[in-house]
Amino acid sequence: MSTNFHFEKTVVFSPEQADEILRSIPALPGVFALYGEQPNSEPYLTRAADLRRRMKRLLAPPESQSKRLNLRDRVARIEYTVTGSEFESTLTLYHAAATIFGHAEARRRLRLHTPTFLRFTAENEFPRVYATNRLSKRGLAQMYGPLPSRAAAERYCDAVLDLFKLRRCHEDLQPYPEHPGCVYGEMKKCIEPCKQACTAEQYAAEAAGVKAFFDTHGESMLSQIAADRDRASEEMEFERAAQLHEQHQKVKAAASLADEIVQPVPELRTIIVQKAAATDEREDEAALFLLAAGCIVGPERLSTLGVRAVKEQTSVGSSLFAQPLMLQAVPLEGEGEAEPTNAANSPEDRARTALEALESHATLNNDLATLSDHLSLFRRWYYRPEKQRLGELFLPNPDGSWPIRRILRGAARQVLGEPKSLPDVQREAAKKAAKDVKTRILHEGRPEVERVVPVIPQRDSDSE
Repeated sequence: MSTNFHFEKTVVFSPEQADEILRSIPALPGVFALYGEQPNSEPYLTRAADLRRRMKRLLAPPESQSKRLNLRDRVARIEYTVTGSEFESTLTLYHAAATIFGHAEARRRLRLHTPTFLRFTAENEFPRVYATNRLSKRGLAQMYGPLPSRAAAERYCDAVLDLFKLRRCHEDLQPYPEHPGCVYGEMKKCIEPCKQACTAEQYAAEAAGVKAFFDTHGESMLSQIAADRDRASEEMEFERAAQLHEQHQKVKAAASLADEIVQPVPELRTIIVQKAAATDEREDEAALFLLAAGCIVGPERLSTLGVRAVKEQTSVGSSLFAQPLMLQAVPLEGEGEAEPTNAANSPEDRARTALEALESHATLNNDLATLSDHLSLFRRWYYRPEKQRLGELFLPNPDGSWPIRRILRGAARQVLGEPKSLPDVQREAAKKAAKDVKTRILHEGRPEVERVVPVIPQRDSDSE
């Protein structure tokens, strides 16, 4: 993982050749480290939106009476890696800091904190659910998250428990009939296993319902309530149908408090698509990252050659015209019978190859500290406001396979940017201009040129 990190470029620095060296540094985003002459000295490590500009501030001749940090006379070597996105820069900075300073110092420098999860204590005789930010190897499979904050986790937990009668107390229960109970039992929000008011089988069934709710994001209850509501409507029991509809809305509101990525940590799998770092060879590539079992691997570069995104589009997002297109390569004459020599002949094959490479690098990490750091980096990126979150995320299909075409279209959007809107078409003015041109051509006695009359631009039908 991060202990194997190495910068992509290394440059020997000397103050006499500073201008020439700094001109060779790309004006691109990235992460860099400035090393001194002493082999055991700590480097200056940071990230920058423009590597050349940031290094010039640190390595250019100092201004008189300036308090700005200047390392011109202390740096002997520059190491840097060009990145394509803020997400990649943050991940690269974490790996570099963990390699140079250790995981604890990397965690402190990047201000990483363990995300909040909902812990379902399935190993307990009387399971319960509570919010926590402490990972444990024993309970990792029953920890649902990550959630944006503890407040959001507790809000989701309370909304789900209001639908069931699971206990909310923290004590290790030793049930006996004279147990005083708690306020939730008085409000009929708990089936009171402490007082032996229910059997072990009844409590286990209630706990299984809560776990099924978390596993299916509420679909286990919603489908059953919807079926009962439809049956009541068919049997003309409209009052019961109205009650079931109200219950359906309540369950749906509770399920909506958790995002679709809230899953048990070992089952958390998603693809993150970002813009790839710029190179002299290719400019049509995106970067793929894989979050598997809580750890991030990547990037893996994916060429979008053959996936054309139309930029001059209408602003209607539902139009088919507004989506990236798949272009199949046409073989040259005499090459129609030739077999493809590698997997780079079609966008789908390239995407599958990149995804397989990511899957091969993904390994189960038993270090809870590293797992916490990666989940913290992912949460910091994912739970930003949508307008500030760059990149796209794709969950696997229900059968576990990846949505190849959706990933390709997302990669094309990252490379080419969002589609632009067409300017408004002045239909009446265009019709009048075309009519005037046609009339003039007919008066000149050249009817054979009539077919050259310009065609009026047409909008997509969805934008009417």
